[in-house]
Amino acid sequence: MNWQIVENLIKKAQDDGEFDNLPGAGKPLAPDEFAHYPKDIRMVMRILKNSGHDAEAQFIKEEMNELQSQIKRALKDEKTDLEKQYNKKLVQMNQLLSKKGIQTNSSVFKQYHSQISNKFN
Repeated sequence: MNWQIVENLIKKAQDDGEFDNLPGAGKPLAPDEFAHYPKDIRMVMRILKNSGHDAEAQFIKEEMNELQSQIKRALKDEKTDLEKQYNKKLVQMNQLLSKKGIQTNSSVFKQYHSQISNKFN
């Protein structure tokens, strides 16, 4: 893409006053809620938050991870109950994300979710 075109459009919008009187103009930015994370993780956390993975979703995800660990270590007769619990958590997560307007049946979402999960594991 020719960045000069974008720069010209921004300059024209500035000259036309399209950026005047924006909400929050002249006010300080809110403190960065992710400042306590390492720099390389901050953007990931913002993406997760913007995609609906808030504290509630993170809590459910942690429970799912714990259940996955238990399933790996469980004996055959214990696995069925743990798998049922995991499936309930998965449904709960999908309902939460669906309520936030996030489609969870997309293969792209599943691949992205897997990559993010691997980043944190």
